[in-house]
Amino acid sequence: MLSRVAESLYWTSRYIERAEDVTRLLDVNFHALLDTPASEHRVSWQQLIDIAGDGDRFRETFPEVTARSVSEFLLWHPENPNAVTACIAQARENARSVRDLIPSEVWEHVNKLHFLVRDADRAAVLGGPYEFFRRIREGSHAFLGVTSATMPRGDGFQFVQIGTHLERADKTVRIVDVKYAGVESLADISPGAQVRLIALLKSCSAFEAFRKDQPAQLAAQRVAEYLLFNRSFPRAALYCLERCLDAVDTVSMGPNGPRRTLGRLCSELSYSSIDEALARPLPTYLGELLGRINRTGDEVARTFFSTQVLAADASADRRRQQQQDQQ
Repeated sequence: MLSRVAESLYWTSRYIERAEDVTRLLDVNFHALLDTPASEHRVSWQQLIDIAGDGDRFRETFPEVTARSVSEFLLWHPENPNAVTACIAQARENARSVRDLIPSEVWEHVNKLHFLVRDADRAAVLGGPYEFFRRIREGSHAFLGVTSATMPRGDGFQFVQIGTHLERADKTVRIVDVKYAGVESLADISPGAQVRLIALLKSCSAFEAFRKDQPAQLAAQRVAEYLLFNRSFPRAALYCLERCLDAVDTVSMGPNGPRRTLGRLCSELSYSSIDEALARPLPTYLGELLGRINRTGDEVARTFFSTQVLAADASADRRRQQQQDQQ
């Protein structure tokens, strides 16, 4: 498979997953604030900016953290390269560049998602965003479902899996890192802690799965353990990294940077526990974990997406640099 094809498929899936994650976070936050004191609303919106990792860009654009400013910034502000509109546009551009190599059904779903976002009535979305959020999530799920149903299990499919699961692992760790801090200072049985733990789980689409697995009282330590170390929940960090390792093994069985990095990381997480993570400040542990996930993305790019042997293409170089900057 050509390097540029693998790279386009990888980034198509990462961008679509990123757009879904952002809309889910916004949706969960809007609903959680219904049970949250007004004095805590600003902190809740600030958390979304922290999870996205775009605090500097946000402060350059908006003077105040409000529901409207955060929503506009995360959904479609032109200065935010990780906004939902930007992610979907980049996903479509990457899919378009390999349109003749992917199933027509996959292209149609990416294209449909692009027009949904592009043609949205922004004033109406800000007034009642829930239907818009739902349609983006459904579009993302449809992309993954059609990809799974129509793509041969060759290298192209594996790069879609790497992109999707690496993005999921990144976002799950970011969510736990930011939201756990607001829970650990509260008693688990307090109403405030319960609301925040429910929001934390729903931010990762994990509430129902967690309750079926652990029906007892919600506890911050157990929630963090589930989202980081569970091997069966599709958005848990360990599950996602193991799927990435499986995909890398399928693409290239020989020793390489991503295989070593992922193998070491999966092994350490497999034999770790939440007690070990909490033995030192959890933000420190999660910061190191997130750094290693990001380095894995760098290793994937260096190993599989090197195009130094090709003639220089200024537009392709600009697109590649933009995509790497948005990790």
